Amino acid sequence: MATMLVPPWLESLLSTAFFTVCRSHGDAGRSECNMYCLDCKGDSFCFYCRSSKHKDHQVIQIRRSSYHDVVRVTEIQKVLDISGVQTYVINSARVLFLNERPQPKSGKLGVSHLCDICGRTLLDPFRFCSLGCKLVGIKRNSGNASFNIEEEGIIISKEEEEEEMREGSQRDINPSTPPPPPSNARRRKGIPHRAPFGS
Repeated sequence: MATMLVPPWLESLLSTAFFTVCRSHGDAGRSECNMYCLDCKGDSFCFYCRSSKHKDHQVIQIRRSSYHDVVRVTEIQKVLDISGVQTYVINSARVLFLNERPQPKSGKLGVSHLCDICGRTLLDPFRFCSLGCKLVGIKRNSGNASFNIEEEGIIISKEEEEEEMREGSQRDINPSTPPPPPSNARRRKGIPHRAPFGS
């Protein structure tokens, strides 16, 4: 039953080595192998291999955070139910870790959220610290965890998409209303003045 709950490409993804130099494009600028094809379920590959060998395939890009592999939530949630997995914001993008990360052994007194599998301290009330730990939990039949995307989730995401489209079209209808400023925009508070030199 657990095999039906896990996509055929997931275990391969979790065991793949990323950020090696591409054998075919080693001299090129973007030759690190940080892509994975969900259709081929093979090795990681670089930006140039994607254009030539995986053009019409489902591909996700793997990123690095503190020497550990992560994937953006926006990419992985299209193909996998990531509920129960702790997410983090890194470089203004929400990501999750592919595999369990070692944690220094320290007293866990007062810690309220721990990974069900490896015991890693979590920031929020999630069950797993990574996709790898969720996979172990599913194989152990730990609760009702699954990687299958539920129909409800698809309906909700369509509703959210429609709402975003409505908001965008309302802005188009009333062009006199200025668009909201970007959240990362910094306003200057005035002209900076130097402190007077003491004499």
